[in-house]
Amino acid sequence: MSRGALFACLASTFLAVAAALHPLPALALSPTLAEIRSRGVLRCGVNEGLPGFSSTDERGVWSGFDVDFCRAIAAAALGDPGKVEFAPLSADRRFEALRDGKIDVLSRNSTWTLSRETDYGLTFAGVTYYDGQGFLLPRKFRVTSARELDGATICVQSGTTTIDNLQDFFDGASMHFEPVIATSPEDAIQKYEAGRCSVLTSDLSQLYALRQRLTKPKEHVILPDVISKEPLGPAVRQSDPQWADIVRWVLFAMVDGEELGVGLKTIGQALGSQKPEVMRLVGTRGDFGARLGLSNSWAANVLRAVGNYGEVYERNVGVNSRLGIPRGLNQLWTMGGIQYAPPIR
Repeated sequence: MSRGALFACLASTFLAVAAALHPLPALALSPTLAEIRSRGVLRCGVNEGLPGFSSTDERGVWSGFDVDFCRAIAAAALGDPGKVEFAPLSADRRFEALRDGKIDVLSRNSTWTLSRETDYGLTFAGVTYYDGQGFLLPRKFRVTSARELDGATICVQSGTTTIDNLQDFFDGASMHFEPVIATSPEDAIQKYEAGRCSVLTSDLSQLYALRQRLTKPKEHVILPDVISKEPLGPAVRQSDPQWADIVRWVLFAMVDGEELGVGLKTIGQALGSQKPEVMRLVGTRGDFGARLGLSNSWAANVLRAVGNYGEVYERNVGVNSRLGIPRGLNQLWTMGGIQYAPPIR
Protein backbone atom coordinates (compact mmCIF):
# COMPACT_ATOMS: atom_id res chain seq x y z
CA MET A 1 0.00 0.00 0.00
CA SER A 2 1.37 3.44 -0.93
CA ARG A 3 1.95 6.09 1.72
CA GLY A 4 -0.95 8.19 0.30
CA ALA A 5 -3.33 5.25 0.39
CA LEU A 6 -2.24 4.41 3.93
CA PHE A 7 -2.91 7.98 5.12
CA ALA A 8 -6.32 7.97 3.41
CA CYS A 9 -7.23 4.67 5.09
CA LEU A 10 -6.13 5.92 8.50
CA ALA A 11 -8.05 9.18 8.06
CA SER A 12 -11.19 7.30 7.07
CA THR A 13 -10.87 5.01 10.07
CA PHE A 14 -10.31 7.95 12.40
CA LEU A 15 -13.41 9.76 11.14
CA ALA A 16 -15.53 6.62 11.48
CA VAL A 17 -14.37 6.08 15.07
CA ALA A 18 -14.90 9.76 15.90
CA ALA A 19 -18.43 9.64 14.49
CA ALA A 20 -19.21 6.55 16.53
CA LEU A 21 -17.86 8.09 19.72
CA HIS A 22 -19.33 11.55 19.12
CA PRO A 23 -22.44 11.19 16.95
CA LEU A 24 -24.20 14.31 15.68
CA PRO A 25 -27.05 15.33 17.97
CA ALA A 26 -30.49 14.34 16.76
CA LEU A 27 -32.44 17.17 15.15
CA ALA A 28 -34.94 18.64 17.59
CA LEU A 29 -38.35 18.60 15.96
CA SER A 30 -39.77 22.00 15.07
CA PRO A 31 -42.49 22.82 17.66
CA THR A 32 -44.71 24.07 14.84
CA LEU A 33 -44.21 20.88 12.84
CA ALA A 34 -44.81 18.78 15.96
CA GLU A 35 -48.09 20.61 16.62
CA ILE A 36 -49.19 20.25 12.99
CA ARG A 37 -48.54 16.50 13.07
CA SER A 38 -50.34 16.12 16.38
CA ARG A 39 -53.29 18.10 15.03
CA GLY A 40 -53.17 16.28 11.69
CA VAL A 41 -53.74 19.40 9.61
CA LEU A 42 -51.85 22.51 8.47
CA ARG A 43 -53.56 25.83 9.22
CA CYS A 44 -52.79 28.21 6.35
CA GLY A 45 -53.83 31.86 6.15
CA VAL A 46 -55.01 33.00 2.70
CA ASN A 47 -56.78 35.90 1.03
CA GLU A 48 -60.52 36.12 1.60
CA GLY A 49 -61.10 35.93 -2.12
CA LEU A 50 -58.70 36.81 -4.93
CA PRO A 51 -59.16 34.83 -8.17
CA GLY A 52 -55.98 33.16 -9.34
CA PHE A 53 -54.42 33.34 -5.89
CA SER A 54 -57.00 32.15 -3.35
CA SER A 55 -60.73 31.77 -3.89
CA THR A 56 -63.49 29.18 -3.49
CA ASP A 57 -65.89 27.72 -6.02
CA GLU A 58 -69.60 27.03 -5.54
CA ARG A 59 -68.71 23.86 -3.61
CA GLY A 60 -66.42 25.72 -1.24
CA VAL A 61 -63.24 24.20 -2.72
CA TRP A 62 -60.21 26.46 -2.50
CA SER A 63 -57.90 27.04 -5.47
CA GLY A 64 -55.19 29.45 -6.55
CA PHE A 65 -51.46 30.16 -6.57
CA ASP A 66 -51.21 30.79 -2.82
CA VAL A 67 -53.57 27.90 -2.07
CA ASP A 68 -51.34 25.51 -4.02
CA PHE A 69 -48.38 26.63 -1.93
CA CYS A 70 -50.31 25.76 1.23
CA ARG A 71 -50.99 22.31 -0.21
CA ALA A 72 -47.32 21.93 -1.10
CA ILE A 73 -46.32 22.58 2.52
CA ALA A 74 -48.87 20.03 3.72
CA ALA A 75 -47.50 17.48 1.24
CA ALA A 76 -43.98 18.02 2.62
CA ALA A 77 -44.93 18.12 6.31
CA LEU A 78 -47.75 15.56 6.42
CA GLY A 79 -47.37 13.62 3.17
CA ASP A 80 -50.89 14.68 2.13
CA PRO A 81 -51.73 17.92 0.26
CA GLY A 82 -55.35 17.62 1.34
CA LYS A 83 -54.60 18.07 5.02
CA VAL A 84 -54.96 21.87 4.99
CA GLU A 85 -57.37 24.07 6.89
CA PHE A 86 -57.66 27.39 5.03
CA ALA A 87 -58.17 30.54 7.11
CA PRO A 88 -59.41 33.50 5.02
CA LEU A 89 -57.90 36.68 6.47
CA SER A 90 -58.30 40.39 5.79
CA ALA A 91 -55.26 42.56 5.08
CA ASP A 92 -55.74 44.26 8.46
CA ARG A 93 -55.73 41.01 10.48
CA ARG A 94 -53.37 38.68 8.62
CA PHE A 95 -50.13 39.37 10.52
CA GLU A 96 -51.74 39.39 13.95
CA ALA A 97 -53.32 36.01 13.20
CA LEU A 98 -49.91 34.55 12.44
CA ARG A 99 -48.18 36.23 15.38
CA ASP A 100 -50.89 35.02 17.77
CA GLY A 101 -50.62 31.39 16.63
CA LYS A 102 -54.02 31.15 14.95
CA ILE A 103 -52.33 29.89 11.75
CA ASP A 104 -49.08 28.04 11.05
CA VAL A 105 -48.11 29.92 7.89
CA LEU A 106 -49.43 32.92 5.97
CA SER A 107 -49.65 32.42 2.20
CA ARG A 108 -51.60 35.52 1.26
CA ASN A 109 -50.12 37.89 -1.38
CA SER A 110 -48.18 39.74 1.35
CA THR A 111 -45.23 42.04 0.66
CA TRP A 112 -41.98 41.28 2.47
CA THR A 113 -40.88 44.39 4.39
CA LEU A 114 -38.53 45.07 7.29
CA SER A 115 -41.21 46.50 9.57
CA ARG A 116 -43.51 43.52 9.10
CA GLU A 117 -40.76 41.18 10.28
CA THR A 118 -39.63 43.33 13.21
CA ASP A 119 -43.01 44.65 14.39
CA TYR A 120 -44.78 41.29 14.34
CA GLY A 121 -41.87 38.93 15.05
CA LEU A 122 -42.21 37.22 11.67
CA THR A 123 -39.90 35.76 9.05
CA PHE A 124 -40.65 35.79 5.34
CA ALA A 125 -39.47 32.45 4.00
CA GLY A 126 -38.89 33.56 0.41
CA VAL A 127 -40.47 35.25 -2.59
CA THR A 128 -43.14 33.25 -4.38
CA TYR A 129 -44.18 36.14 -6.64
CA TYR A 130 -42.25 39.26 -7.67
CA ASP A 131 -44.88 41.98 -8.03
CA GLY A 132 -45.20 45.76 -8.19
CA GLN A 133 -47.90 48.36 -7.64
CA GLY A 134 -49.81 49.65 -10.65
CA PHE A 135 -52.99 51.41 -11.75
CA LEU A 136 -56.30 50.31 -13.27
CA LEU A 137 -58.62 52.83 -14.95
CA PRO A 138 -61.26 53.09 -17.69
CA ARG A 139 -59.90 52.79 -21.21
CA LYS A 140 -62.10 55.72 -22.30
CA PHE A 141 -59.91 58.15 -20.33
CA ARG A 142 -57.12 57.53 -22.88
CA VAL A 143 -54.48 57.80 -20.14
CA THR A 144 -51.22 56.06 -21.07
CA SER A 145 -48.98 56.96 -18.12
CA ALA A 146 -49.31 57.34 -14.35
CA ARG A 147 -47.74 60.78 -14.80
CA GLU A 148 -51.09 61.88 -16.21
CA LEU A 149 -53.01 61.13 -12.99
CA ASP A 150 -52.53 64.46 -11.25
CA GLY A 151 -55.68 65.28 -9.26
CA ALA A 152 -57.22 61.83 -9.67
CA THR A 153 -59.44 60.16 -7.08
CA ILE A 154 -57.82 56.80 -6.35
CA CYS A 155 -59.25 53.78 -4.54
CA VAL A 156 -56.65 52.19 -2.26
CA GLN A 157 -56.96 49.41 0.30
CA SER A 158 -56.21 49.94 4.00
CA GLY A 159 -53.77 47.71 5.86
CA THR A 160 -51.42 47.44 2.86
CA THR A 161 -48.22 49.08 1.62
CA THR A 162 -50.05 50.66 -1.32
CA ILE A 163 -51.03 53.90 0.47
CA ASP A 164 -47.43 54.78 1.37
CA ASN A 165 -46.22 53.82 -2.12
CA LEU A 166 -48.92 55.97 -3.67
CA GLN A 167 -47.98 58.98 -1.55
CA ASP A 168 -44.28 58.54 -2.32
CA PHE A 169 -44.96 58.37 -6.07
CA PHE A 170 -47.20 61.43 -6.18
CA ASP A 171 -44.91 63.47 -3.92
CA GLY A 172 -41.93 62.57 -6.10
CA ALA A 173 -43.81 63.65 -9.22
CA SER A 174 -45.08 66.88 -7.58
CA MET A 175 -48.66 65.71 -8.13
CA HIS A 176 -51.60 65.29 -5.79
CA PHE A 177 -54.46 62.78 -5.51
CA GLU A 178 -57.60 62.21 -3.48
CA PRO A 179 -57.60 58.82 -1.72
CA VAL A 180 -60.76 56.74 -1.41
CA ILE A 181 -60.07 54.15 1.29
CA ALA A 182 -61.35 50.60 0.81
CA THR A 183 -61.41 47.92 3.49
CA SER A 184 -60.92 44.94 1.14
CA PRO A 185 -60.33 44.13 -2.54
CA GLU A 186 -64.07 43.54 -2.92
CA ASP A 187 -64.82 46.93 -1.38
CA ALA A 188 -62.24 48.57 -3.64
CA ILE A 189 -63.64 47.13 -6.87
CA GLN A 190 -67.20 48.00 -5.83
CA LYS A 191 -66.25 51.62 -5.13
CA TYR A 192 -64.37 51.79 -8.41
CA GLU A 193 -67.22 50.40 -10.50
CA ALA A 194 -69.70 52.68 -8.72
CA GLY A 195 -67.63 55.69 -9.78
CA ARG A 196 -66.46 56.63 -6.28
CA CYS A 197 -62.94 56.80 -7.71
CA SER A 198 -61.56 57.15 -11.23
CA VAL A 199 -58.50 54.95 -10.63
CA LEU A 200 -57.83 51.77 -8.65
CA THR A 201 -54.33 51.03 -7.39
CA SER A 202 -52.96 47.76 -6.03
CA ASP A 203 -50.36 45.11 -6.80
CA LEU A 204 -50.44 44.31 -10.51
CA SER A 205 -51.34 40.68 -9.83
CA GLN A 206 -54.36 41.81 -7.83
CA LEU A 207 -55.41 44.30 -10.52
CA TYR A 208 -55.48 41.49 -13.11
CA ALA A 209 -57.74 39.51 -10.78
CA LEU A 210 -60.00 42.42 -9.86
CA ARG A 211 -60.47 43.45 -13.48
CA GLN A 212 -62.17 40.10 -14.11
CA ARG A 213 -64.88 41.07 -11.61
CA LEU A 214 -65.92 44.18 -13.55
CA THR A 215 -69.06 44.11 -15.67
CA LYS A 216 -67.03 44.87 -18.81
CA PRO A 217 -63.37 43.98 -18.10
CA LYS A 218 -62.16 44.87 -21.61
CA GLU A 219 -63.20 48.48 -21.11
CA HIS A 220 -60.55 48.93 -18.41
CA VAL A 221 -56.79 49.10 -18.83
CA ILE A 222 -53.82 48.45 -16.54
CA LEU A 223 -51.12 51.07 -17.08
CA PRO A 224 -47.55 49.90 -17.82
CA ASP A 225 -46.14 51.94 -14.92
CA VAL A 226 -44.85 50.00 -11.89
CA ILE A 227 -44.22 52.31 -8.91
CA SER A 228 -42.91 49.90 -6.27
CA LYS A 229 -41.20 46.62 -5.48
CA GLU A 230 -43.63 44.12 -4.01
CA PRO A 231 -41.90 40.81 -3.22
CA LEU A 232 -44.78 38.59 -2.15
CA GLY A 233 -44.14 35.49 -0.10
CA PRO A 234 -45.10 33.20 2.78
CA ALA A 235 -44.46 34.26 6.36
CA VAL A 236 -43.97 32.30 9.59
CA ARG A 237 -43.13 33.17 13.18
CA GLN A 238 -39.49 33.98 14.00
CA SER A 239 -39.64 31.77 17.09
CA ASP A 240 -39.33 28.55 15.03
CA PRO A 241 -36.41 28.78 12.57
CA GLN A 242 -36.66 25.09 11.60
CA TRP A 243 -40.24 25.61 10.43
CA ALA A 244 -39.07 28.64 8.45
CA ASP A 245 -36.46 26.39 6.79
CA ILE A 246 -39.14 23.86 5.85
CA VAL A 247 -41.40 26.47 4.25
CA ARG A 248 -38.42 28.08 2.49
CA TRP A 249 -37.18 24.80 1.03
CA VAL A 250 -40.63 23.80 -0.17
CA LEU A 251 -40.48 26.90 -2.39
CA PHE A 252 -36.92 26.14 -3.45
CA ALA A 253 -37.85 22.55 -4.33
CA MET A 254 -40.64 23.81 -6.58
CA VAL A 255 -38.29 26.23 -8.36
CA ASP A 256 -35.53 23.61 -8.65
CA GLY A 257 -38.12 21.16 -9.92
CA GLU A 258 -38.97 23.45 -12.83
CA GLU A 259 -35.30 24.05 -13.64
CA LEU A 260 -34.56 20.31 -13.60
CA GLY A 261 -37.72 19.39 -15.54
CA VAL A 262 -39.33 17.53 -12.65
CA GLY A 263 -43.06 18.05 -12.22
CA LEU A 264 -46.49 16.48 -12.31
CA LYS A 265 -45.91 14.52 -15.53
CA THR A 266 -42.27 13.60 -14.95
CA ILE A 267 -42.04 12.75 -11.24
CA GLY A 268 -42.24 9.03 -12.00
CA GLN A 269 -39.27 9.21 -14.35
CA ALA A 270 -37.38 11.43 -11.93
CA LEU A 271 -37.61 8.81 -9.18
CA GLY A 272 -35.59 6.50 -11.42
CA SER A 273 -33.14 9.16 -12.62
CA GLN A 274 -29.40 8.69 -12.18
CA LYS A 275 -28.66 12.42 -12.37
CA PRO A 276 -27.20 13.43 -8.99
CA GLU A 277 -29.08 16.75 -8.75
CA VAL A 278 -32.40 15.07 -9.56
CA MET A 279 -31.71 12.23 -7.12
CA ARG A 280 -31.03 14.71 -4.32
CA LEU A 281 -34.23 16.60 -5.16
CA VAL A 282 -36.54 13.57 -5.14
CA GLY A 283 -34.83 11.90 -2.18
CA THR A 284 -33.22 8.86 -3.78
CA ARG A 285 -29.79 10.12 -2.73
CA GLY A 286 -28.81 11.70 0.58
CA ASP A 287 -30.71 12.39 3.80
CA PHE A 288 -31.70 15.96 3.06
CA GLY A 289 -35.27 15.51 4.24
CA ALA A 290 -34.09 14.21 7.59
CA ARG A 291 -32.07 17.41 8.06
CA LEU A 292 -35.34 19.34 7.92
CA GLY A 293 -37.22 16.91 10.16
CA LEU A 294 -39.08 15.50 7.14
CA SER A 295 -39.08 12.26 5.18
CA ASN A 296 -36.54 12.06 2.39
CA SER A 297 -39.40 11.99 -0.10
CA TRP A 298 -40.64 15.43 1.00
CA ALA A 299 -39.80 17.22 -2.26
CA ALA A 300 -41.12 14.36 -4.39
CA ASN A 301 -44.37 14.58 -2.42
CA VAL A 302 -44.57 18.31 -3.19
CA LEU A 303 -43.93 17.89 -6.92
CA ARG A 304 -46.36 14.97 -7.15
CA ALA A 305 -49.07 16.93 -5.34
CA VAL A 306 -49.02 20.38 -6.97
CA GLY A 307 -46.24 20.34 -9.56
CA ASN A 308 -43.21 22.58 -9.92
CA TYR A 309 -43.19 26.37 -9.73
CA GLY A 310 -43.86 26.89 -13.44
CA GLU A 311 -46.79 24.48 -13.43
CA VAL A 312 -48.38 26.18 -10.43
CA TYR A 313 -47.88 29.63 -11.98
CA GLU A 314 -49.28 28.76 -15.41
CA ARG A 315 -52.24 26.82 -14.02
CA ASN A 316 -53.42 29.66 -11.79
CA VAL A 317 -52.29 33.02 -13.18
CA GLY A 318 -50.28 32.42 -16.39
CA VAL A 319 -50.97 33.65 -19.91
CA ASN A 320 -53.31 30.73 -20.67
CA SER A 321 -55.27 31.15 -17.44
CA ARG A 322 -58.22 33.46 -16.91
CA LEU A 323 -55.91 36.17 -15.53
CA GLY A 324 -53.38 35.95 -18.37
CA ILE A 325 -50.37 37.37 -16.47
CA PRO A 326 -46.99 37.02 -18.27
CA ARG A 327 -44.21 35.42 -16.20
CA GLY A 328 -41.97 38.52 -16.36
CA LEU A 329 -39.63 38.65 -13.36
CA ASN A 330 -41.14 35.38 -12.13
CA GLN A 331 -39.52 33.48 -14.98
CA LEU A 332 -36.55 31.27 -14.05
CA TRP A 333 -33.15 32.95 -13.98
CA THR A 334 -32.15 30.77 -16.92
CA MET A 335 -35.03 32.23 -18.94
CA GLY A 336 -34.50 35.94 -18.24
CA GLY A 337 -36.34 36.19 -14.91
CA ILE A 338 -35.09 36.31 -11.33
CA GLN A 339 -36.64 33.19 -9.81
CA TYR A 340 -33.62 31.33 -8.46
CA ALA A 341 -33.23 28.62 -5.85
CA PRO A 342 -30.16 27.26 -4.05
CA PRO A 343 -29.34 23.64 -4.88
CA ILE A 344 -30.25 20.76 -2.61
CA ARG A 345 -26.87 19.30 -1.71
